Amino acid sequence: MLKLLAYLLKENVVTIKEIPPTLPAETRSLPKLTEKECAPQCETCRDLCPTNAISIYSDEGIKRNVDIDLSACINCSLCISQCPTGTIVRNDTVKTARSQLSELILSTATSSDLVTSIKVSETDNIFGRSIACRVVSTGCSACDLEISACTNPIFDMERFGISIVASPRFADVLLVTGPVPRSMHEALKSCYMAMSEPRKVVAVGTCACSGGVHRDGYTEANGVAAVLPVDLFIPGCPPHPWSIVEGLLRLMHGKSTDSR
Repeated sequence: MLKLLAYLLKENVVTIKEIPPTLPAETRSLPKLTEKECAPQCETCRDLCPTNAISIYSDEGIKRNVDIDLSACINCSLCISQCPTGTIVRNDTVKTARSQLSELILSTATSSDLVTSIKVSETDNIFGRSIACRVVSTGCSACDLEISACTNPIFDMERFGISIVASPRFADVLLVTGPVPRSMHEALKSCYMAMSEPRKVVAVGTCACSGGVHRDGYTEANGVAAVLPVDLFIPGCPPHPWSIVEGLLRLMHGKSTDSR
């Protein structure tokens, strides 16, 4: 608390007026790929990755390619700190939300700069200037805390028209956190069915995107996409509040923006 007060006094600001383009330097972030080639025989990043989110393979026996599945990445930063060639570096952008799981896969075989495609035209914007969100936690507290942080004076997402409601009957968007184990499937479906049309589902955090460290386990905790149709995936363990707010704003306004 004292550190926070000292920071606020130093910066002379309580609420940050606009969404910054990048995360603070001290924040753990997701990785991104560069054009630098992977070192021959090096598999350090793949061996270190706790969720098997990284794969390395040869392209026609010549070039070594690296794939990173951001839906499984828990942004531990081990691959970033241990990469000897700079092939994997820190991605400090706040624009991490994607509308498709396939868009969360980075590859040196194609391009490391993927473009976010939230495929809703501005003329089809169904929410106007505000959305009401119902949060359903299926086993993760970290993402719940980041969503809660979105409502504090620094981020203050309500000034952008984003609010949290207690009942799914009043909600436009279902924010799902946690890996969604089998025991939560029916409860999640019931919550979704209680929402009126039009309705959207957002997977917040790596666990909700893919199951994270829990996926393919005996509890069938493989993310919300196995249970409900998902309109937006926000990766990270947990995602930064600015990434959550920025993703929800694009979903609300129906805008597709470059996420490099």
